[in-house]
Amino acid sequence: MYNKKIAQELKILPLQVEAVITLLDGGSTVPFISRYRKEVTGNLDETVITAIRDRVEVLRELDKRRLAVLESIEKQGKLTDELKAKIIAAETMTVLEDLYLPYKPKRRTKATIAKEKGLEPLAQIIFDQTGVDPKKEAQKYINAEKEVNSIEEALDGARHIMAEWINENEEARKQLRKLYQDTGTLTSKVIKGKEAEGINYKDYFDMQELAKTSPSHRILAIRRGESEKFLTSRITVDEQEALKILQKLFVKGKGEDAYQVMMSAEDSFTRLLSLSMESEYRMELKKRADLQAIEIFNSNLRQLLMASPMGQKRVMGIDPGLRTGCKIVCMDEQGKLLVNDVVYLVKSEHELEQAAITVVTLCKKYKIEVIAIGNGTASRETEAFVKRLPFPTSIPIVIVSESGASIYSASEVAREEFPDYDLTVRGAVSIGRRLMDPLAELVKIDPKSIGVGQYQHDVDQKLLRQNLDDVVISSVNQVGVELNTASKQLLTYVSGLGPSRAQAIIDQRNKTGRFNSRLELSKVPGLTAKAFEQAVGFLRIHDAENPLDSSSVHPEAYPIVEKMAKDLNCTVKDLVANADLRKKIDLQKYVTDTIGMPTLIDIKAELEKPGRDPREPFELFSFKDGVETIDDLKQDMELPGVITNITAFGAFVDIGVHHDGLVHISEMADRYVKDPHQVVHVHQKVTVRVVSIDMDRKRIALSMKKK
Repeated sequence: MYNKKIAQELKILPLQVEAVITLLDGGSTVPFISRYRKEVTGNLDETVITAIRDRVEVLRELDKRRLAVLESIEKQGKLTDELKAKIIAAETMTVLEDLYLPYKPKRRTKATIAKEKGLEPLAQIIFDQTGVDPKKEAQKYINAEKEVNSIEEALDGARHIMAEWINENEEARKQLRKLYQDTGTLTSKVIKGKEAEGINYKDYFDMQELAKTSPSHRILAIRRGESEKFLTSRITVDEQEALKILQKLFVKGKGEDAYQVMMSAEDSFTRLLSLSMESEYRMELKKRADLQAIEIFNSNLRQLLMASPMGQKRVMGIDPGLRTGCKIVCMDEQGKLLVNDVVYLVKSEHELEQAAITVVTLCKKYKIEVIAIGNGTASRETEAFVKRLPFPTSIPIVIVSESGASIYSASEVAREEFPDYDLTVRGAVSIGRRLMDPLAELVKIDPKSIGVGQYQHDVDQKLLRQNLDDVVISSVNQVGVELNTASKQLLTYVSGLGPSRAQAIIDQRNKTGRFNSRLELSKVPGLTAKAFEQAVGFLRIHDAENPLDSSSVHPEAYPIVEKMAKDLNCTVKDLVANADLRKKIDLQKYVTDTIGMPTLIDIKAELEKPGRDPREPFELFSFKDGVETIDDLKQDMELPGVITNITAFGAFVDIGVHHDGLVHISEMADRYVKDPHQVVHVHQKVTVRVVSIDMDRKRIALSMKKK
């Protein structure tokens, strides 16, 4: 029933929308639909499929509310055919609520008190503006028992009733809403006496701008300043313009009755409509700001999750520390903890010598291939120390972001993995593993704690969680998951699984050993046929008997690949190994009613590089030697850096001095940049120039422009 509407909005065919809704309602996931049901959807990608899913949810909620509104008004005996038609035609929740407002059960107001005094007929006759004398009519309603003691009291009550009618008028709200959206002015001011305490919000101590053009980070910053009791803010419009709208809608002529209506309109705006419209528009701006902030977070998170993995190496992870020492762990190629230790770099010459012996000995004993150092306190000092050590061969040293490592180390996940080790050891393990495979390690941490967001704790948390889950699920399924080594957390995000089925797979693995075939998944308790269908294509078994088990080819398509091999008088293994054989495949011969050319093209591409990791190859990076603290910086100095976070106003860059510098959007390129994501991505290696250093606030301004 939503096909045409959504198709029109997304500029696709109604049949495509219908196909996606049917698949989603049948239990299919977004990654599965986009990867394995291209023929059914007309080759729609994840972005469009997600948009259909979300829009259907909104429309279903709207319909649910519509039924409740109709039922409520009908019970009141006030549902006319005209009103019913308007409610059925309402396309947004705002319009629907405007229609329902006059019939909505409400608290006791000035208008309801006036109605209880029997003044509604007086209000109606004045509101009709037929030329009656309001005072003469009001005389009839003086009643001591009902506490209407004078003409003025009667007229006052009538005006309250008329003010409420105006407030509840659909057209009045529609036009005033547009006035706020087009001309509303956002102002913010510092609360008197909070200037020093709220210095971080100095930019907003006396700010005024057109609300509709205010960027998301500014709106969220002001709201945070309000919640912390440093700022106050308002959204206002020209009162005369608002009154012109109401007078045009409700005031007829220039009689005494029209004057009473005009007074009611002014009261309605001042006391009711202005507050209602401001509150509504504030929420609209908040929602818009949330969506923009979440979009930035989504993009940053995806780039972080899809960062280049170093792969299976024997890693030494070091969590640097001065007073408490450097926590060291050694791990094998699978990330298994082999040993842990602590060394001290600042206590005495003897301990420094002992630290050197310990690190070199551990590297030799456990055949360490790479050293990962967390980028927190003392990271550069630790890096400098390790670089001076006399290793028998050159071991790469990599500075790794440790954002969220402390969150992981204190989590239930970490306690389950390492019940016999303390937080410091777990943190060092996380640093080392993050170098090997960022995705596999970062899925264990709440995305909000990874440090790539913008006001992530201020936005709609339910919406944020759904969006971040979508990004993690998309990334995990795009890369694929090794069935025999994946953690529960990684398996949880595989299409069709979730926590309980992920645990069931781990239990089965522990009970019977490694999986030798994807088909063995069907024996896992609790894994239904539907869950198997959704998950199996995204799971990999390297070195499996069937080479397709290490690829993204879905088992439902195995018979087609086997037929390709048979037609060429070879095996599936031969097809994978021999490019000349693959060139002979005529895909057109294998098109069926259910599998078309898009899927066949995917299959052929996968045969060329089965299970290929879509992430970029890993590149070694190092900061500039001798520049280790903010004190080492000088203006115009050029430095290598790594993008750590991207916001609407620029990008933060780690240059190895423990304080990220900011490349403002205006300093990102020698051209106009509308969106920082057009120029940079998280984890990108860049060269920056120091523009200025604010030592008091520890702020570093950088530029990527050519000098």
